[in-house]
Amino acid sequence: MTAVPNITIGPTGLVAPSESQILTGTNADINAAFGGGLNMAQTTPQGQLSVSMAAIIGNVYSQFVNLANMFDPAFAQGRFQDALARIYFLQRQPALPTTLNVVCSGLPNVVIPAGSQIMDSAGNTYVATQQGTIASTGSVIIPFANLVAGPIAIPSSVSIFQAIVGWDSVSVSSGTLGQNVETRSAFETRRQNAVAANSVGSVASIRGAVLNVPGVTDAYVTENSSNGTATIGGVSIPPHSLYVAAVGGSASAVAQAIWSRKIPGCSYYPGNTTVTVLDQNSGYSPPFPSYQVSFQIPQSLSIFFSINLVQNTLIPANANQLIQAALASAFVGGDGGPKTSIGSTVIANRFVAPIEALGTWALVRFITVASPNDVGTNGATITGSISGSVLTVTAVSGASLIPFMFLTTGTGVGGTAVVAPGTFIISQVSGSTGGTGTYNISGIQSIGAQTMIASSPVNLLTQVNINQSPFYNSFNVLISAT
Repeated sequence: MTAVPNITIGPTGLVAPSESQILTGTNADINAAFGGGLNMAQTTPQGQLSVSMAAIIGNVYSQFVNLANMFDPAFAQGRFQDALARIYFLQRQPALPTTLNVVCSGLPNVVIPAGSQIMDSAGNTYVATQQGTIASTGSVIIPFANLVAGPIAIPSSVSIFQAIVGWDSVSVSSGTLGQNVETRSAFETRRQNAVAANSVGSVASIRGAVLNVPGVTDAYVTENSSNGTATIGGVSIPPHSLYVAAVGGSASAVAQAIWSRKIPGCSYYPGNTTVTVLDQNSGYSPPFPSYQVSFQIPQSLSIFFSINLVQNTLIPANANQLIQAALASAFVGGDGGPKTSIGSTVIANRFVAPIEALGTWALVRFITVASPNDVGTNGATITGSISGSVLTVTAVSGASLIPFMFLTTGTGVGGTAVVAPGTFIISQVSGSTGGTGTYNISGIQSIGAQTMIASSPVNLLTQVNINQSPFYNSFNVLISAT
């Protein structure tokens, strides 16, 4: 028998005795072993022996309690969390590199082999993931992947690193931000969604099935069960219709996942992607019954940041790069917090903690955000053209134009953007104040007259619609210190 108390089971799980309770027990055990009457002061040999025994027992108890907690998905982490997820045939998402769709220009019929390299202004190297041949038009779009996995900000410009005769220049058409290894909280959230996917017909089950598709990084599912058209998250959804938006993965796999969980008879929202799905699971022989499954591949919505630090002598020379990297990681949930996703509200204060975690020098005075969705009080729709570093505006609707407004093309979506990322108004040169006229802007480019959005990052939050995927670019971040 021992006087050391055992672990007990309480309402919240296993409960280990305190260190003082364990020490009292080891003191009693040793004293009894030697016939009693021992001086158990910690300065005595027997007292030291008791303290050591209590520490060993306490450590074993702690490890046992921790091990027991690892069987609870709410606390599991590391290999234990991986093991629980394997029950549902899930694996932790690995780190992925930032990828770019690059316009490669040069002489027609010049072959650019897989493995060809380009570099951005920050010294990051990207490698062609497949071979491409320059077309008769003088260009071809080839995917390139960063050599380092993780959320490295999409560059606005790149250059050829390994020269090939006839390959003259490169430019970024669009890109996808990389990701770190899936965090404990993100993995657990996905496991919960996977469990929901075991059901059929519910919004949760459809979203869980879509999120389980390899390569899918974000999804949003909702429905309009009413008899009339309903506006949900900025999208008009017809009556009795299912709305699904998904980022990543193959369109056919996403459509199959939707169809496998959708309740029979429900209509689809007429999204921008439609795939034919065959029913091969009901005992039919060819030709199999076929169904048209429609869903939305969201357009990218640029998110703009303005960050002001408390001026101090500890701010390092590379503070801007450190802050941009911290934002990039937090944007996709790399800091353990919620990631910015389809239909979410981007709250400026959510990004204070990852910035201040950089060190005592990173004292955030304020942080504000904006997106092209904020046209009105703090944003404007304009008709303008750019020549060099001068913006000529012929029409303005919404807020007045002011310095540090970011410019995006059309609705500000990625993939169709013409205005270079990070382009913002510096000052007005001529014309009516805040209206038509000419403006000095950052960067040099040439763009014909077209619709643009001017966004001022002065908001505490900005809303992402359910047909939009929030997009981060380090060039869309203004950093100052006062």
